[in-house]
Amino acid sequence: MKIEQIYTGCLAQGAYYIISNGEAAIIDPLRETQPYINRLEKDNVKLTYIFETHFHADFVSGHIDLSKQTGAAIVYGPTAKTEFDAVIAYDNQIFKIGNVKIKVLHTPGHTMESTSYLLIDEYGAERALFSGDTLFLGDVGRPDLAQKSEDMTREDLAGLLYDSLYQKIIPLNDEIIVYPAHGAGSACGKNMQKETMDTLGNQKKTNYALNQKDKESFIRSVTDGLLPPPAYFGMNVTMNKKGYRNFDQVLSNGLRALSPEKFEEMAEISNALTLDTRNHRNFARGFVPQSVNIGLDGDFAPWVGTLIVDVNQPIILITDENQEKEAITRLSRVGFDNILGFLKGGFEAWKNGGKEIDTVHCISAQQFEQEIKDREVKIIDVRKESEYQAEHVNEAYNKPLAYINDWINQAGHERHFYLHCAGGYRSMMAASILQAGGYRNFTEIEGGFKAIAETAIPTSDFLCQSRILNIN
Repeated sequence: MKIEQIYTGCLAQGAYYIISNGEAAIIDPLRETQPYINRLEKDNVKLTYIFETHFHADFVSGHIDLSKQTGAAIVYGPTAKTEFDAVIAYDNQIFKIGNVKIKVLHTPGHTMESTSYLLIDEYGAERALFSGDTLFLGDVGRPDLAQKSEDMTREDLAGLLYDSLYQKIIPLNDEIIVYPAHGAGSACGKNMQKETMDTLGNQKKTNYALNQKDKESFIRSVTDGLLPPPAYFGMNVTMNKKGYRNFDQVLSNGLRALSPEKFEEMAEISNALTLDTRNHRNFARGFVPQSVNIGLDGDFAPWVGTLIVDVNQPIILITDENQEKEAITRLSRVGFDNILGFLKGGFEAWKNGGKEIDTVHCISAQQFEQEIKDREVKIIDVRKESEYQAEHVNEAYNKPLAYINDWINQAGHERHFYLHCAGGYRSMMAASILQAGGYRNFTEIEGGFKAIAETAIPTSDFLCQSRILNIN
């Protein structure tokens, strides 16, 4: 028997590959299937089952394409309803993979169909729990993502989650290894540990959700502090339920190489978004006007899903050399399949073709210190509220990047403002969106708060609520 965790840092997502005696199973696969096919061929095993823990909201699973390529059955837990062929398992049903067994544990709460899978080895010992979004390390799945058709409040779901955890998971042996669907950085939880696997016994000791005195306190603790889910979550759920375009077709369409002239024409006639995936500092020095910068060198896919409100939005890409395939793959993982092509030769081809170029006005933290000395200025901090509360520049307003589509119209075109995040990745995204929206009255701070903290600029951990809510 072999268990392999296939972890994708950009999504903080874990898929699982299990083999035993010539057969294999995959749990929660990503959209691109070729890496799994390569593993199966290398190990000379047959894929028997594709297990899905639930209808994922934060990424599009590869279950449909993988099933078509291998003939493996797709398995969901009780109550799941799909528009493609799938095995809807019953609670405690057993599936055999070679000499091992997978036992279905219906664990609703994160969603109604949420299911955990218990692996029983060839000797009959319970060895591993693939807990999906039911149980994370240090946290549990948020109970506010069920579809509206379920007619359940988040408190209702939290109550079901309590029953699932306390009746089905906590009674299991402490030695069982917990393999969750996500780790730290995922928007599917709020308090995840950085580790990606742990014993159930250690989670019983350290996970706050598994140490509540009663159901009422559990419901309060898991619903407290939940931020609104990103807009793309609902669209990804729909794709996972109903189906999606073949990934190879998406990749082929996206790999259309466009000359600067064709690129410019495509932007005009298709109403496509120009997405520049280069490093944020390179972007600041020069970019195609109206481009939005979301760098591949950060949490690219989740930020795309958060900032671009429609997964059907036509997109044309600007990437570093030979990075277009990576960009298309990551976009498809969160359901953005309408990619019309990429700029052949990248930004250099655009510049060498004599096309119009834009830049972002940036200054160092040291220059920022001099410019604001003894002056009343407007500063916008686009970090998360928790980061702002921990420490921030005195008098700065907190407007998290995740909600820029809500607050951008409040920024104002008249008064100049300074813009920063923690290190520059997020503030450059904000800067590109602001400039695409016609704002030129701001300056971005290179190095963000990390660089600012090394100056003598006064900072505070005092939370001024009015400066979080109102930037006028």
